[in-house]
Amino acid sequence: MSNSITTFCLALLVMLLAGLTSYAQDLTPTAPPQAHPVLILGATVHTMAGNTYAPGYVLFDEGLIVAVGEGAPDLAIREGTELIDASGLHLYPGFIAGPSTLGLQEIEAVRATDDYNEAGSMTPEVYAAVAVNPDSTLIPVARSGGVLTFIASPRGGRVPGRSSVMSCEGWTWEDMTLVRDAGLMMTWPNMRPIQAWWMDQSDAEQLRERDEAIAEIDALFDQAEAYRDARAADPTEPVDIRMEAMLGVLPSAGGDQRPVVIQAHEVDQITASVRWAVERGLRPIVHGGRDAPLAASLLNEHQVPVILAGTFRFPKREDSPYDDAFTLPARCEAAGLDWCLAYGNDPSEQRNLPFTAALAVAHGLDAERALESITIDMARAIGVGDQLGSLEAGKRATLLITTGNPMEIRSAILTAFVDGRNIDLTNKQTKLYELYRERYIQLGLIPQERPEE
Repeated sequence: MSNSITTFCLALLVMLLAGLTSYAQDLTPTAPPQAHPVLILGATVHTMAGNTYAPGYVLFDEGLIVAVGEGAPDLAIREGTELIDASGLHLYPGFIAGPSTLGLQEIEAVRATDDYNEAGSMTPEVYAAVAVNPDSTLIPVARSGGVLTFIASPRGGRVPGRSSVMSCEGWTWEDMTLVRDAGLMMTWPNMRPIQAWWMDQSDAEQLRERDEAIAEIDALFDQAEAYRDARAADPTEPVDIRMEAMLGVLPSAGGDQRPVVIQAHEVDQITASVRWAVERGLRPIVHGGRDAPLAASLLNEHQVPVILAGTFRFPKREDSPYDDAFTLPARCEAAGLDWCLAYGNDPSEQRNLPFTAALAVAHGLDAERALESITIDMARAIGVGDQLGSLEAGKRATLLITTGNPMEIRSAILTAFVDGRNIDLTNKQTKLYELYRERYIQLGLIPQERPEE
């Protein structure tokens, strides 16, 4: 009897896991590589490189942009080139989502679908790319919102690992990976005690934990420098994969030095972390940056980029204005900061990235700067500005054809290309829409044909 019960329980577990896998699996096929040149004509081309051509054209081949210009192209068109008449439409580079757990987290309440947090507080050897699920249902949803590139970032602990720049199209994580090691993620401790109703630690306890956390971070970098020097002196020294992962962010990496992306919101967090990084010769990027304008002098002095963690937020302090988060991009711009805009960490909401920028426009930010903040500025901040973020010859043909300004919610993204491949923009949400639309058609409550837009 006990063996039968055990067998039944195992069979039930297998069925539950199979159901979970199918629930979290996207079934949209990956587009094949670009097979012939494509010339898009007649659209308003927003290059994000200082020029807007109305009308203009974009020619791309073998995944790369060949030419961009105004009017009709004055160049030889190769036989077999596909012509796309985009008259009355708009072209933009694909949006780039900032650090988040997109691809690493599917269903927050189901631990088996979350793979963004390794055990331990210090895990620099981890890099996000290998954990990205290419069959995530959330990636096609983000893609249909114009997000064609994203930064997969580990979370948890003080040094959770390294972020990776990923394409939103590919059969495997290897196919999707553009930059495997895009920088070391760090979380800087709170510098001041939290005095809230839910905090059950005294000020002294919080300050002691802060000092211990900073000492732990310092010890990790001291160990990495000692390991570097020991290996330089004696190459037969045993290889330590944790320390090897640290070498790329140390100043001895020279021109290949990768950044440390430090999550910091409060002005004293930003100030302390940037000063610490500069003293160690590191390349800091501030992620979060709620108080960045208050630290503008220090950030500008050391040319530290800031990745703002979205505008869809409540004010942090009781005496802050209601629109504190909405005006943050405009205030960063006025302060002369090198900044770009992310949505935040939630992987299911990355599709709303252009509307995050739109909210900033409604509260004082120039519309062109808003679009640059989620395209070329983000690309430069994460080290892929030579490949993505603008429509220029030589860059990847990763772009969008839209009916209007993508920050306007009534605009639609009609077509998207990733490295020249015309990708499928359907996703779980569009399929559900069609499913339930058919029900109402059968009930006679809506017409068979869609009304003209």
